[in-house]
Amino acid sequence: MKRIAFHVNSSKPSAPEVRNRLSDCARKCGMEVVDAAASPDVVVVLGGDGTMLSAVHLYPGAPLLGLNLGSLGYLASVEEANFDGAIAALAEGRYSISHRTALKVRGVNALNDVVVSRGVSGHAIRLDFSVDCEPVTRFVADGLVIATPTGSTAYSLAAGGPVLMPASQSIVVTPVCPHALSSRPLVLRDSVRMEVSVEVREVGDDPGVFADGLQVGTLAAGEVLEIEKSDVSIPLVELDDVNPYEVLTRKLGWSGSAIR
Repeated sequence: MKRIAFHVNSSKPSAPEVRNRLSDCARKCGMEVVDAAASPDVVVVLGGDGTMLSAVHLYPGAPLLGLNLGSLGYLASVEEANFDGAIAALAEGRYSISHRTALKVRGVNALNDVVVSRGVSGHAIRLDFSVDCEPVTRFVADGLVIATPTGSTAYSLAAGGPVLMPASQSIVVTPVCPHALSSRPLVLRDSVRMEVSVEVREVGDDPGVFADGLQVGTLAAGEVLEIEKSDVSIPLVELDDVNPYEVLTRKLGWSGSAIR
């Protein structure tokens, strides 16, 4: 990669200094530092996972590499001790591009997930869920998370969903606080078209519809919300020396056993 740009979470006090230092590092490695709007070969994101998601929507189609200045940093998985090495790896070609599945809802692409969440009353909602026009079930829950493999380690995981590896061609549907012990996450192939409708019992209490945490509208009674795999994939940079299973263990504390 020859042309590099930086997207910075300005709320992080150290971000400007880190950007300047890494810009100097990139130039020493023979790279040209450009504005993120100038079609760079890569956008390096300084922040946390929220900053990564905002960069996905700001720079569609641009390969993104996340450097963690946040707390967890699962998408932005490179830690500060390795920042300079990450820039050198970009310059030397020691990386690959992972084209991540995205979902589409109401014309908006979501890297992580689409969420239908209860309305302002806080009451549980009744959601009818269908796949390819075939009824599947009715969820009575606080909401529903439909997540990509990338998003399976975010809200869906917190709601009890499984971890999906990035290359798996799957979608996970996870109810939030369901009112039945038998209500469990459902893993589907990513080529299906999903439909969600809702029974609203109070005027003005329509559930919200969110794509990567950004509200894209509400879901009224009698309306059918369609969610499907986007035609667009999200290019994320993966450094050659990064083990995804090690990241899963280090960032999320995942382990196959408590016995060593």
